[in-house]
Amino acid sequence: MDYKEILKNARENLNGSCRVCPVCNGKACAGEVPGMGGKVTGEAFMENVESLASYKLNMRVIHDAKNPDTSIEMFGMKMRIPVFAAPVSGTTLNMGGKFSEEEYIEWVIDGCLKAGIYPMVGDTAVDSFLLTNLEQLKKFGGNGIAIIKPWENKNVIENIKKAEEAGAFAVGMDIDAAGLITLAMHGKPVEPKTVDEIREIVQSSKLPFILKGIMTPDEAELAVNAGVSAIVVSNHGGRVLDQTPGVAEVLPEIAERVKGKVTILADGGVRNGVDVLKMIALGADGVLIGRPFVTASFGGGSEGVKTYIDSIYSELKSAMVLTGCKSIKDINSRIIY
Repeated sequence: MDYKEILKNARENLNGSCRVCPVCNGKACAGEVPGMGGKVTGEAFMENVESLASYKLNMRVIHDAKNPDTSIEMFGMKMRIPVFAAPVSGTTLNMGGKFSEEEYIEWVIDGCLKAGIYPMVGDTAVDSFLLTNLEQLKKFGGNGIAIIKPWENKNVIENIKKAEEAGAFAVGMDIDAAGLITLAMHGKPVEPKTVDEIREIVQSSKLPFILKGIMTPDEAELAVNAGVSAIVVSNHGGRVLDQTPGVAEVLPEIAERVKGKVTILADGGVRNGVDVLKMIALGADGVLIGRPFVTASFGGGSEGVKTYIDSIYSELKSAMVLTGCKSIKDINSRIIY
């Protein structure tokens, strides 16, 4: 499937909720929440893209990294590349409403699994969306991760139990959704959490637990103290708090503080294989990608998703050759100029 054709189809199918810009940088959709944009001025979304773009790579070609291994194992699962599809939900609220939540999530799960990576599925103000997402996950053998919004603890724990029943191999909470206006509009309050509250959630399940929404080294340490298996350095795609720094800006200092104590994932502005390489060089163990999976799926269904992942794989492998990295564990700050 031709990727340009996928993008052309996506532009039509997203009904103006996303312009499918040449670079997905948040400028055309600034302030469009609900929608695909960043909150208020949209600068946090833009900063994710710009801060990552500001890092340049050292090219090295005198070495023996002729056929790099892009694979990684995470949460006990082997992955072709260190990339997850981020939990994105709310087709009716945010994506123009042409396709249902069920169609969207089925395409993402199917495309990810065919391409050798795993999806994260999320929930939103509409209770049935989580059930729909988990039903789809179960249909595909539970091969994915469920990320729950920071509702009251008892509701989070109930939803984690549903994720376990669906066969998910890890669970998590996007604590960065604590201020989402789309949820408040539907009378579904979300809230920040104390360390003790997070610990209670972590201990409610035997599955690896991922805390998404860490942007400072001190909160990374608090997450480690709460016993989480992984953190996601994320400002929720710039959709919750305007004027934050970009993820790539804060990632190195967070990695310096907690690398080795917890798995570090990064989510914000990753668009291609070179971006994946950079995030890992800056301290991540793997990345999440959000909005591009919306365009890939709305433009080409599960085949569009697979095509997009295949392109990331090719770009990552080529960039590893040209920076002298034989494997993912060889990628470090020496490749950053």
